[in-house]
Amino acid sequence: MFEFHADRKRYFDIQVLNAEKYVIPFIEERFPIKPGMRVLEIGCGEGGVLKAFIDKGCVGVGVELDAPRIVDAQKFLPEDIAAGKLKFVTKDIYKVDTDKDFDGLFDIIVLKDVIEHIHDQAKLIGWMKNFLNPNGIVFFGFPPWYMPFGGHQQICKSKISRLPYIHLLPSFLYKGILKNRKENVEEMMEIRDTGISIERFEKICKKEGYSFFHVRHYLLNPIYEWKFGWKPRKQVGFIKAIPFIRNFFTTCVYYIIQPINNNSK
Repeated sequence: MFEFHADRKRYFDIQVLNAEKYVIPFIEERFPIKPGMRVLEIGCGEGGVLKAFIDKGCVGVGVELDAPRIVDAQKFLPEDIAAGKLKFVTKDIYKVDTDKDFDGLFDIIVLKDVIEHIHDQAKLIGWMKNFLNPNGIVFFGFPPWYMPFGGHQQICKSKISRLPYIHLLPSFLYKGILKNRKENVEEMMEIRDTGISIERFEKICKKEGYSFFHVRHYLLNPIYEWKFGWKPRKQVGFIKAIPFIRNFFTTCVYYIIQPINNNSK
């Protein structure tokens, strides 16, 4: 396991910095973020990404299934919570009571390193239209499944954490290696089941009635700046244009999507 995955405060700080330097500027290239805008983050973890939006004057709601991560969020963000700028909901996103838990519609919905963990991704992507304001947008940032660490093996405790592409082995072989190394087989195989490619993501968005408002593919994920000291690099155009093959060499993609009938004129 890379040490920053064990140190939740450091991971929180990295998420804040990454959102401030890359996520928010990417969004603002096409969609100005204004004070008072309501932001929903699905799979918010400790709230690092939301913190960057709160500091821009937004009001945030974070949904997170893993209760201990919300406990950490409450430790890291007490002032924002007390000021009513931020609210957390500890539930499965599919079990949220949108009237009681959300308190209204949102201008921006954020899924950062989350869609690749969601079951029935088409259901969620289609459902999100119901709690977007007119002209609202959805931001996605995720690692394509076929990229070197698309199986999230970096969270493993053994040397598997440093082996690129090992998650692409046949299922029975990958499962056997995980078991042999005493890893959390259920968790890692679940990630395998929900991993998503660029093509599948785009196909779902189109089918669910969204247009692509802004797109960027990265050869080197922006968050690697803090994790490894590597500067982000955008994917070169000819690789980005090659379906399927691009997944193997693209460590992160950013997308803004918008319901077609909500598009700004």
